Amino acid sequence: MARIFITGSSDGLGRATAQRLMGEGHEVVLHARHAQRADAIGDLIGDGARVVFGDLGDPLEVRELASAADESGPLDAVIHNAGLGDGSSGPVLAVNVVAPYLLTALMTRPARLVYLSSGMHLGGDEPVADADWGEPSGGDYSDSKLAVTALALAVARLWPGTASNAVDPGWVPTKMGGAGAPESFDNGIATQVWLATAPGAAEETGGYWRKLQRQTPHRAASDPAFQDRLLASLAAHTGVDLPA
Repeated sequence: MARIFITGSSDGLGRATAQRLMGEGHEVVLHARHAQRADAIGDLIGDGARVVFGDLGDPLEVRELASAADESGPLDAVIHNAGLGDGSSGPVLAVNVVAPYLLTALMTRPARLVYLSSGMHLGGDEPVADADWGEPSGGDYSDSKLAVTALALAVARLWPGTASNAVDPGWVPTKMGGAGAPESFDNGIATQVWLATAPGAAEETGGYWRKLQRQTPHRAASDPAFQDRLLASLAAHTGVDLPA
């Protein structure tokens, strides 16, 4: 059975993913923004999962979170699930892009990485590589999802021993998606669960996925030049390089 860390697992898709994985016998490291959120996952902790805390909008807390998630030994997979839809909830670029970048760069490298994207990344703006990553008012959601998709594909290119993929979970009834979203939670979590654990997915890397099928991402996401500009911009902002 696998050991898997899931960011943003106190509710929504993250919690549903954790429940599915634990039901299949996997060991899960849960994540919540702060200790007050522990009540939301108390039932899962009682089932044997471990929980770590950290505000993904705060780079210092993200660094501490990377160490905390690594504490109990190497992980088989990390699912970068957490995300914000707009600046009313916090800094979108910091949470959706900078945090996954820092966790990827600082944590012990797992065998599999999964990054939650969105079909809205197709409307993202390529100059995001030169974004103001510390923008307190948030940033554009589509831009953030283009960036995290490019990050997933860049990691696949630069780390050939690690399976790295991006997933569009579809429009599901989370707090972000709203109660009227047409797709089910089961469909929303199926691809990331498969990529993180299935033996048949171990060799799948560099893909942008939806409903267990590879899709064509925004052309910039697959462009090594754009990926390199993005990584250089994130490294300059954080002071942390993605390890070779």
